[in-house]
Amino acid sequence: MSKSADEASGAVHAKAKYHHGDLKEALVLASYALVAERGAENFSLADACREAGVSTAAPYKHFRDRDEVLEIIVARAFDVMADRSMAAVTEAGVGTLDGIIAMGRAYVQFAVEEQRLFRLMFGQHPKLKQAERVVSDGTRCFSSVIEQVAIYCDKSGLEGNPKEIAVRLWTFVHGAASLLIDEDYAIVAPEVDIEKMISDATPLLLAR
Repeated sequence: MSKSADEASGAVHAKAKYHHGDLKEALVLASYALVAERGAENFSLADACREAGVSTAAPYKHFRDRDEVLEIIVARAFDVMADRSMAAVTEAGVGTLDGIIAMGRAYVQFAVEEQRLFRLMFGQHPKLKQAERVVSDGTRCFSSVIEQVAIYCDKSGLEGNPKEIAVRLWTFVHGAASLLIDEDYAIVAPEVDIEKMISDATPLLLAR
């Protein structure tokens, strides 16, 4: 199981969960791991059933269809991203410039390490973005950025709108992450130092 799948499951293996009677969770964990490894385009519920060691009829007792499973995977991926970001913030300093820089770097690092999940979270299957659980978890993930910006503004005496500033920061790091995993930097600017770029740009984006 991948690092991300471990995080999504609380480090509990899908088959171990199944043996404890939680078939639904076993299928979710198996599905999450498969999507992280292969991508949504190469994921099937039948493969998840084989991974979890259950019959191919099992998912339909717990899920509407394959899309519902993908919705759950995307929601959990947002939770994992949020956890990694806040861990980085805690280490660097809550509500500080260093903490916000660390959050941006953690975002890009997640995109690099979990490319298949990242692509699924942001547009590979547009209708998934409308699912209630995805909107809820995605919004909660973004709210942590707004919160850190708000604390920073309060500490620094800045009067900017924390949400507007957070949107600027997100736009920048998401664009950088996308260009990086799509290998556009490798073609146009192979010498670019992403971490330094985030460090240099963040203070400017935080300014009113």
